[in-house]
Amino acid sequence: MQSTLFDTACPLRDEPAAPALKGQLLKWIGNKQKFASEICSYFPEEFGTYYEPFLGSGGVLATLAPKSAVAGDVFKPLTEIWQQLHKDVEVLVSWYADRYALIASMGKKEAYEHVKANYNTKGANGADLLFLSRVCYGGVVRFRKADGYMSTPCGPHNPMPPEKFAERARIWATRTSGAKFINADFEETVSTANAGDLVYCDPPYVNSQTILYGAQAFSVERLFKVVGELKERGVRVAVSLDGTKKSGKHTVDLSAPSGLFEREVMVELGSSMLKRYQLKDQTAEDHHVADRLLLTY
Repeated sequence: MQSTLFDTACPLRDEPAAPALKGQLLKWIGNKQKFASEICSYFPEEFGTYYEPFLGSGGVLATLAPKSAVAGDVFKPLTEIWQQLHKDVEVLVSWYADRYALIASMGKKEAYEHVKANYNTKGANGADLLFLSRVCYGGVVRFRKADGYMSTPCGPHNPMPPEKFAERARIWATRTSGAKFINADFEETVSTANAGDLVYCDPPYVNSQTILYGAQAFSVERLFKVVGELKERGVRVAVSLDGTKKSGKHTVDLSAPSGLFEREVMVELGSSMLKRYQLKDQTAEDHHVADRLLLTY
């Protein structure tokens, strides 16, 4: 962690609002759970409703455990998982257990391919995606741009047993109990934010390949426009954005509009998850990622 641009004092908490959370509900590329406590330490000590418009695997939301929150994602099958977590967590547990049971009769790879085929041919849905996200290679949920076909192969790891997943799901249901989950574009998700509220944005990496979930149509310029509008009406905004990482043969270095943010810090994320997936057994030591956390306060 390192301050890079601004020395402006701001009312930040010394510790996150809730203890660090162990274990992911979903395996998901780009998730911030390991670094969520540090990210939360830069949030204001007090705020109204918490908004997270690029929810993904929800690591920051569950770590913060806010009393009131609106969490959204444009990917409908993913939103279905979160909505079911709160509608009836035991049904969510059965989604995973029923598909995990196929491993005993078919084998892991065959069971994975069976569920993936169902997802691709019978319609994208949260129940299949839950299992696929936990069993796929590296949590890299990727799609063919032309038709949305999920193409990630089965991972080499042993999937989490249903009993362990059930225990984890119940913890996550409690930690996110204050949230309302919606399937919406990021601008729609934050449209009801008012002065004193807090918005945390963790958008797709701008230079990610377009086969990755969420990267196909994202515009960082549009995000900056929305952040400016939120700032004008007194909403505090924190944005995790590409800091330093290699994309192809160049190093990513994005510039935010002058005056939009009051403070910037660096959060070291280690080696790139995508690069580890691409390199398989090769080292990713030369592909470290450092996210910038940009604050409007």
